[in-house]
Amino acid sequence: MEDALLFNGTSMEVFKSEDPDTILVRYTDTISAFNGIKKATIAGKGEINASIAAMIAGYLSENGIYNRFIRKISSDGLLCAKTEPIDLEVTVRNFLAGSMAQRLGLKEGTRPENTIFDLCYKNAELGNPFINDHYAVALGLVSYKELDEIYSVSKKINVILRPMLESVGIQLVDLKLEFGRDRKGSIILAGEITPDTARMWDIKTSDKLDKDRYRRDMGKIYESYRTVNRRLAEKLIK
Repeated sequence: MEDALLFNGTSMEVFKSEDPDTILVRYTDTISAFNGIKKATIAGKGEINASIAAMIAGYLSENGIYNRFIRKISSDGLLCAKTEPIDLEVTVRNFLAGSMAQRLGLKEGTRPENTIFDLCYKNAELGNPFINDHYAVALGLVSYKELDEIYSVSKKINVILRPMLESVGIQLVDLKLEFGRDRKGSIILAGEITPDTARMWDIKTSDKLDKDRYRRDMGKIYESYRTVNRRLAEKLIK
């Protein structure tokens, strides 16, 4: 299987499939923070994230969001459409948390009147810096038209997911989105949405149900991810 490996990341591995237009995505038990400086293994995390990613991607597909997910093929693996990656990351913020709250000197959990959209250049050597629209175009990553579409889809994803998660007692604080191009050059959602990539808080208790539990050494990481998975399954699996 090693000769089929296309990408070996911290939280997932990507393999070739028999169809050149598809890939196999396997979620691992590894968790990391601070650009990979801090790493650990959480037994069972890969299976939980695969389940969450599949349910959310399927729900987005049902609601008109074009994404790479095709189907779940194993306990920790998904079959996905092959895409050309765009080295951008869009963060959609409904509440201020983490580094943003620190940068602005505001209390974590502050809810701004507007939804905030951040753009990062995905370049680990440079520390994945924040950039603006003009930098993204100057770097040749996207055109202004593609960027408009990326923002529009990001907004729609947030509008779709927030009420669904609220219905199962989860507040969508923020989420990171990655996009790519399909073989025709169309923009497609290419990243997963899991507690690794989105901040999710329990609405009643404000308990963190996401990777912040690992970043901040809070413990009960697997249990929190499992809570998200269970609530989504009760809502989405019929």
